[in-house]
Amino acid sequence: MNKNFMYGIGAVKYKGVKVGYIGKDSFDLGGVKPESTEIEAEQVPGAPVLVIPNSNGKIAPKFDLIQLNFESLQQFLGGAIHKKGDKVIGWTAPVAALVMEGPWELELVSGQSVLIPNATLLSDLAGKLTLKETAKIEVELKVSAAAVANIPPYGVFETASLPAEWSEEKGWLLPEKTDTPAAG
Repeated sequence: MNKNFMYGIGAVKYKGVKVGYIGKDSFDLGGVKPESTEIEAEQVPGAPVLVIPNSNGKIAPKFDLIQLNFESLQQFLGGAIHKKGDKVIGWTAPVAALVMEGPWELELVSGQSVLIPNATLLSDLAGKLTLKETAKIEVELKVSAAAVANIPPYGVFETASLPAEWSEEKGWLLPEKTDTPAAG
Protein backbone atom coordinates (compact mmCIF):
# COMPACT_ATOMS: atom_id res chain seq x y z
CA MET A 1 0.00 0.00 0.00
CA ASN A 2 1.28 3.45 -0.93
CA LYS A 3 -0.08 5.93 1.61
CA ASN A 4 0.56 8.86 -0.71
CA PHE A 5 -2.60 8.09 -2.69
CA MET A 6 -6.30 7.69 -1.90
CA TYR A 7 -8.32 5.50 -4.26
CA GLY A 8 -11.01 2.88 -4.62
CA ILE A 9 -14.21 2.40 -2.62
CA GLY A 10 -13.89 -0.74 -0.49
CA ALA A 11 -16.97 -0.27 1.69
CA VAL A 12 -19.44 2.45 2.53
CA LYS A 13 -21.04 2.37 5.99
CA TYR A 14 -24.08 4.34 7.16
CA LYS A 15 -24.58 4.40 10.94
CA GLY A 16 -22.04 1.57 11.16
CA VAL A 17 -23.94 -0.70 8.72
CA LYS A 18 -22.29 -1.64 5.44
CA VAL A 19 -24.31 -0.68 2.38
CA GLY A 20 -24.66 -2.85 -0.72
CA TYR A 21 -23.06 -2.66 -4.13
CA ILE A 22 -22.31 0.76 -5.58
CA GLY A 23 -22.56 1.29 -9.33
CA LYS A 24 -19.24 1.26 -11.19
CA ASP A 25 -17.78 4.75 -11.74
CA SER A 26 -20.66 6.37 -9.84
CA PHE A 27 -18.85 7.40 -6.63
CA ASP A 28 -17.79 11.05 -6.55
CA LEU A 29 -16.50 12.93 -3.47
CA GLY A 30 -18.24 16.02 -4.86
CA GLY A 31 -15.56 18.46 -3.75
CA VAL A 32 -16.66 22.09 -3.52
CA LYS A 33 -14.00 24.78 -3.68
CA PRO A 34 -13.54 27.28 -0.84
CA GLU A 35 -15.41 30.58 -1.19
CA SER A 36 -14.02 34.07 -0.69
CA THR A 37 -14.87 37.69 -1.40
CA GLU A 38 -12.40 39.87 -3.27
CA ILE A 39 -12.29 43.55 -2.29
CA GLU A 40 -11.09 45.81 -5.08
CA ALA A 41 -10.00 49.43 -4.97
CA GLU A 42 -10.11 52.00 -7.77
CA GLN A 43 -6.49 52.90 -7.05
CA VAL A 44 -5.24 49.33 -7.57
CA PRO A 45 -6.47 48.03 -10.93
CA GLY A 46 -6.15 44.36 -11.84
CA ALA A 47 -5.82 42.79 -8.39
CA PRO A 48 -7.86 42.76 -5.17
CA VAL A 49 -6.51 44.66 -2.17
CA LEU A 50 -8.07 42.18 0.23
CA VAL A 51 -9.38 38.62 0.00
CA ILE A 52 -11.86 37.67 2.75
CA PRO A 53 -12.32 33.90 3.22
CA ASN A 54 -16.01 32.96 3.55
CA SER A 55 -15.92 29.17 3.80
CA ASN A 56 -13.57 26.23 3.58
CA GLY A 57 -13.78 23.71 0.79
CA LYS A 58 -16.11 20.82 1.50
CA ILE A 59 -17.18 17.43 0.26
CA ALA A 60 -20.63 16.23 -0.82
CA PRO A 61 -20.25 12.55 -1.76
CA LYS A 62 -22.60 11.11 -4.40
CA PHE A 63 -23.04 7.54 -5.57
CA ASP A 64 -25.53 5.08 -7.04
CA LEU A 65 -26.55 2.14 -4.86
CA ILE A 66 -27.44 -0.73 -7.19
CA GLN A 67 -28.05 -3.57 -4.71
CA LEU A 68 -31.73 -3.09 -4.04
CA ASN A 69 -33.17 -5.53 -1.56
CA PHE A 70 -36.08 -4.45 0.65
CA GLU A 71 -33.76 -3.63 3.56
CA SER A 72 -31.57 -1.29 1.45
CA LEU A 73 -34.68 0.47 0.15
CA GLN A 74 -35.69 1.17 3.75
CA GLN A 75 -32.12 2.07 4.80
CA PHE A 76 -31.80 4.76 2.11
CA LEU A 77 -35.37 5.85 1.40
CA GLY A 78 -37.10 5.32 4.73
CA GLY A 79 -40.59 3.85 4.65
CA ALA A 80 -41.72 0.49 5.96
CA ILE A 81 -40.69 -3.13 5.58
CA HIS A 82 -43.52 -5.66 5.21
CA LYS A 83 -43.24 -9.19 6.55
CA LYS A 84 -45.16 -12.42 6.36
CA GLY A 85 -44.11 -14.24 9.49
CA ASP A 86 -40.32 -13.85 9.65
CA LYS A 87 -39.93 -13.39 5.90
CA VAL A 88 -39.55 -9.88 4.43
CA ILE A 89 -41.90 -9.65 1.45
CA GLY A 90 -41.93 -5.97 0.53
CA TRP A 91 -41.27 -2.30 1.16
CA THR A 92 -43.36 0.87 0.86
CA ALA A 93 -42.15 4.45 0.52
CA PRO A 94 -42.69 6.95 3.36
CA VAL A 95 -45.80 9.13 3.20
CA ALA A 96 -44.27 12.27 4.77
CA ALA A 97 -41.06 14.12 3.93
CA LEU A 98 -38.09 12.35 5.41
CA VAL A 99 -34.85 13.59 6.94
CA MET A 100 -32.18 10.96 7.46
CA GLU A 101 -28.99 12.02 9.22
CA GLY A 102 -26.08 10.17 10.67
CA PRO A 103 -22.44 9.15 10.53
CA TRP A 104 -20.69 7.70 7.48
CA GLU A 105 -17.45 5.84 6.86
CA LEU A 106 -15.99 5.62 3.36
CA GLU A 107 -13.45 2.78 3.57
CA LEU A 108 -10.93 2.99 0.73
CA VAL A 109 -9.02 0.19 -1.00
CA SER A 110 -5.86 2.25 -0.47
CA GLY A 111 -6.09 1.74 3.33
CA GLN A 112 -7.67 4.98 4.52
CA SER A 113 -11.18 5.81 5.70
CA VAL A 114 -12.99 9.10 5.25
CA LEU A 115 -15.06 9.59 8.41
CA ILE A 116 -18.06 11.93 8.34
CA PRO A 117 -19.63 12.41 11.80
CA ASN A 118 -22.88 13.87 10.43
CA ALA A 119 -24.40 14.06 6.97
CA THR A 120 -27.94 14.44 5.71
CA LEU A 121 -28.88 11.70 3.28
CA LEU A 122 -30.70 12.76 0.12
CA SER A 123 -31.79 9.87 -2.07
CA ASP A 124 -34.28 8.79 -4.70
CA LEU A 125 -35.23 5.64 -6.56
CA ALA A 126 -34.04 6.02 -10.15
CA GLY A 127 -32.53 4.19 -13.10
CA LYS A 128 -33.89 2.28 -16.02
CA LEU A 129 -35.80 -0.97 -15.92
CA THR A 130 -34.24 -2.74 -18.88
CA LEU A 131 -32.30 -5.95 -19.45
CA LYS A 132 -29.09 -3.87 -19.75
CA GLU A 133 -29.29 -1.83 -16.54
CA THR A 134 -30.69 -2.05 -13.04
CA ALA A 135 -32.73 0.35 -10.97
CA LYS A 136 -30.68 2.29 -8.45
CA ILE A 137 -30.89 4.61 -5.51
CA GLU A 138 -29.17 7.90 -6.30
CA VAL A 139 -27.50 9.02 -3.07
CA GLU A 140 -26.11 12.41 -2.12
CA LEU A 141 -24.63 13.27 1.27
CA LYS A 142 -24.84 16.84 2.53
CA VAL A 143 -22.08 17.04 5.13
CA SER A 144 -23.30 18.97 8.20
CA ALA A 145 -21.84 20.23 11.42
CA ALA A 146 -21.68 17.51 14.06
CA ALA A 147 -23.96 17.64 17.09
CA VAL A 148 -20.93 18.37 19.29
CA ALA A 149 -19.29 21.82 19.01
CA ASN A 150 -15.87 22.20 17.37
CA ILE A 151 -15.99 18.83 15.62
CA PRO A 152 -14.51 18.82 12.10
CA PRO A 153 -17.01 17.99 9.31
CA TYR A 154 -14.85 15.06 8.15
CA GLY A 155 -11.45 13.44 8.60
CA VAL A 156 -9.18 10.95 6.86
CA PHE A 157 -7.52 8.22 8.92
CA GLU A 158 -5.81 4.86 8.41
CA THR A 159 -8.63 2.31 8.33
CA ALA A 160 -6.69 -0.12 10.52
CA SER A 161 -6.33 2.40 13.34
CA LEU A 162 -9.32 4.72 13.57
CA PRO A 163 -8.88 7.03 16.57
CA ALA A 164 -10.95 6.47 19.71
CA GLU A 165 -11.96 10.14 19.81
CA TRP A 166 -14.14 9.48 16.75
CA SER A 167 -16.25 6.99 18.74
CA GLU A 168 -19.85 7.46 19.84
CA GLU A 169 -18.92 7.60 23.53
CA LYS A 170 -16.67 10.61 22.84
CA GLY A 171 -19.55 12.37 21.12
CA TRP A 172 -18.35 12.01 17.52
CA LEU A 173 -21.33 9.82 16.61
CA LEU A 174 -19.36 7.07 14.88
CA PRO A 175 -19.59 3.52 16.17
CA GLU A 176 -16.34 2.36 17.71
CA LYS A 177 -14.58 -0.45 15.84
CA THR A 178 -14.13 -3.62 17.85
CA ASP A 179 -12.50 -6.96 17.16
CA THR A 180 -15.47 -8.90 18.54
CA PRO A 181 -18.90 -9.05 16.92
CA ALA A 182 -21.69 -7.20 18.68
CA ALA A 183 -24.10 -9.25 20.75
CA GLY A 184 -27.43 -9.46 19.16
